[in-house]
Amino acid sequence: MKLNSRSKSSGQVIVLVIIVLVLLGVAYWWLNSTKQQMAKEGQQFANELVQKIVVRRDLNFFASRLSPQARMNFAAPTAQQEFINEIGRHGAPVGQINVQGKIEFQSQFFEPHGTFQARINYPAEYAEINFTISHPVGRWQIDDIAFIPPRTQLGTAPAVPPAPAASPAPAASPESAASPESATSPGPAASSPAAGSSPGGG
Repeated sequence: MKLNSRSKSSGQVIVLVIIVLVLLGVAYWWLNSTKQQMAKEGQQFANELVQKIVVRRDLNFFASRLSPQARMNFAAPTAQQEFINEIGRHGAPVGQINVQGKIEFQSQFFEPHGTFQARINYPAEYAEINFTISHPVGRWQIDDIAFIPPRTQLGTAPAVPPAPAASPAPAASPESAASPESATSPGPAASSPAAGSSPGGG
């Protein structure tokens, strides 16, 4: 009787352990899936931010996504508009904007945040925009953002024109091409007085 009771208790413990392990596995799977989904959404938000602020210069999007701390950094009445104007002052970007960065988490799974950097190419110069984002509750927000003014692109300085080719030496004339001997040979000798002629005598 006692043996049967002990076997029954051991069986219940094993079942409980299996249930706990299954629940832990399901919880880990859910947390990991949520983490991957949040990381993907964070990357998408970073790309959307660059498109709407840098390319479209959407002031409403910029103002609506600022965190409370970021709003304090743009507390002046015209600060947000001036930020957008500074980006637009250099014209439309050239080519695709490459956004680099990644999403990280506090305590492995919670409080996602990310730091990103994007290079903006213009016809003869480039600028950078750096920003940090987070997802405290409900949606992604901008915690900090900075626009680094343009700098001249490498390799855009005007090329130095090549030196003009040396003109060929003029061809020598036939006279100058004559041999030195012909140029220096003496002319015909002057005729001397007739030989044997003597002064007239008386």
